[in-house]
Amino acid sequence: MKVCVFGASSRDLAQVYYDEAYALGAELARHGHEIVFGGGESGLMGAAARGAKSEGGRLIGVAPRFFDEPGILYSECNEMIFTETMSERKKAMEDMSDAFVTLPGGIGTFEEFFEALTLKQLGRHAKAMAVLNTNGYYDAMEAMIMRAVEEEFFTRSGRALYEVFSEPAALVSYIEGYHAEPEEVWKEKIFGNYTRE
Repeated sequence: MKVCVFGASSRDLAQVYYDEAYALGAELARHGHEIVFGGGESGLMGAAARGAKSEGGRLIGVAPRFFDEPGILYSECNEMIFTETMSERKKAMEDMSDAFVTLPGGIGTFEEFFEALTLKQLGRHAKAMAVLNTNGYYDAMEAMIMRAVEEEFFTRSGRALYEVFSEPAALVSYIEGYHAEPEEVWKEKIFGNYTRE
């Protein structure tokens, strides 16, 4: 399975975030999965990549050409795909991956997660989506999303399209066991309320 990993590029985080990203990369590699990521040397992307490499994992980096500067990209990727824009990069990662994992990150990571979730809600993909909630980082996001559900800005069926985990092993087990609902089921969930008289 090709697993897309979204995450921070920052070099200035608490060590626990790097340790858990490394553990996730190692766990994915031990289970025979390839990692598709933004190609970065630093941050949680780099930590996950190094974790995967420690277990002999295969890495596919995807980066815009303007990131091809010394010290920016992880040099041990098995394959590096260059795009012209950030949008092309994101689409390439989405298209080639079989599942999405979101690590703690900033606005770029938030955008990647919510775009993948929106596309799934709209039926444009049916891939597993999982969030690694290291150190409770995504607690506030979950509270925001649940408020959106309670006030009917977002549906409970939409919230069910991803799961949140505090441990890498449980997350990997989830994506391995994930089975998408049949097309007629998710279409009814998504569009049913809009097509009824």
